[in-house]
Amino acid sequence: SEDGYEMHFATNHLGHFLLTHLLLDKLKASAPSRIVNVAAHGHFYAKIDFDDLHGRKVYRSFNAYIQSKLANVLFTYELAKRLEGTGVTVNSLHPGAVDTDIPRHLTARKNIILRTLLAPFVWLLLKTSEQGAQTSIYCAVEPSLENVTGQYFADCRQKDCAKHGCDEGVAKKLWEISEEMTGITNSSNH
Repeated sequence: SEDGYEMHFATNHLGHFLLTHLLLDKLKASAPSRIVNVAAHGHFYAKIDFDDLHGRKVYRSFNAYIQSKLANVLFTYELAKRLEGTGVTVNSLHPGAVDTDIPRHLTARKNIILRTLLAPFVWLLLKTSEQGAQTSIYCAVEPSLENVTGQYFADCRQKDCAKHGCDEGVAKKLWEISEEMTGITNSSNH
């Protein structure tokens, strides 16, 4: 990123962290309100590498992506604790494998032959954008979730996140590092 941070981490985590922080007073004032963070199932296979958070020693795009999605889950977990009693809930979710234009730069997407060969599998295995949005919508408006916070969802159902997705020590350390990287101070009282 322009600030020298790994792009997945900057976009998927730090951007959400900063935007959420900037909106917290409004969210509290309009409680009950909800924060919904889109994570991914890939967080099960990730770890937060505090020694190489931005992949400067070893960089693998997929590892950077799933690390950013684990950061979403950890952020949700920590934020839910910090918002207890405010009327603001926060949950994370996996939208499913969705056929979007996000991987448009991958070789398979650029190659017409590969794209043609893969088309039936994409159609069979991936959700449409509308289908992929359902769990986000569910978490945002489902009446029965009004007081549910700090949870992880997939296919419009509450699921267990990875054990390391609710590690208090890692979540707190990530929060503190995220504060430093975004220039946020005194957010512990939020």
